[in-house]
Amino acid sequence: MKVNIYYGGRGLIEDPTLYVINKIQDVLKEIRVSTARYNLYEQKNGISMLPNTFKDADAVILAVSVEWCGIGGLMQTFLDSCWLYADKKKLKSLYMFPVVVSVTRGERRALEDIINAWETLGGMVCDGICTYVENHALFETNKTYASIIEKKAEEIYRIVSHKSVLLPSSKNAGHSDIPSAGIELTPQESEQLSEYVADDTFVKKQKEDVEKLSQIYKSILGQYSDDGYENILRSFEKAFKAPEDGLKAVCCIKMTDTDKTIVLDFGPDKAKCYYGEAENPDMTATTTRDMVNRIITGKTTFQGAFMSGFITAKGRLDLIRMFDRIFVF
Repeated sequence: MKVNIYYGGRGLIEDPTLYVINKIQDVLKEIRVSTARYNLYEQKNGISMLPNTFKDADAVILAVSVEWCGIGGLMQTFLDSCWLYADKKKLKSLYMFPVVVSVTRGERRALEDIINAWETLGGMVCDGICTYVENHALFETNKTYASIIEKKAEEIYRIVSHKSVLLPSSKNAGHSDIPSAGIELTPQESEQLSEYVADDTFVKKQKEDVEKLSQIYKSILGQYSDDGYENILRSFEKAFKAPEDGLKAVCCIKMTDTDKTIVLDFGPDKAKCYYGEAENPDMTATTTRDMVNRIITGKTTFQGAFMSGFITAKGRLDLIRMFDRIFVF
């Protein structure tokens, strides 16, 4: 018989949760129950692998410290990993005993969160320990409290050793299989995947590869799609309407999500549209390529985008009001 203990606190000396699980562990050892303890704060990079430790366990104790709100991020990450990588058939045969110790308000809510999570995973939930501790020194020296914790440890032994049948829960009633998060994995595949997830170097390399592929596809789409860079220039040239007052000006539109700046050099007869830089432009606008595409396709106006805050500009701001009369899309 083996009981695994998963501690989701920060490992502080004054954490009363440590006292409770130490007491439980001592009692279980006295009655020759094998125990293994996993401190989640020591397993931050390997939490996704911990569901593999269920293989030879008969029961688990999920212990959390409520310091301000909820069960804490480490225990939540562990439960997420159970949903993604744990052997669902094994989970169905695992008794879970929650231990929730709070130094503030909210221990009942944290207990409900653990119970709901474990029942959703398909496991069996037993009565555990849920308590509020105002003074950890007084709590740890109270013989009555110690006796209650010892009896709870003995109860764990009785339930697991006799393989007690528990009343069913509506969380998994009527479901022959617990649904996974999208794909079904064998225990071996889950173990391999969890090892990759725990490897920071592997994850970083994968993110870099995805980013490189994304840039390649963006480049290809930008080259061949209707809203490519050259198409933007042609759209401005076609939309140009000579200003009646003989206005001459140079406007630059910087697209922040690309390395390109559109230069619009126009006069009373024609307009030159190209990518590059201009010395002392009359107006410089800053926006995104998507907003430029919306302008050239007539989905919005230059002035409307400026008034909405999607375009910022400096220089001759009177050109903003005139822009939509000079370039009519």
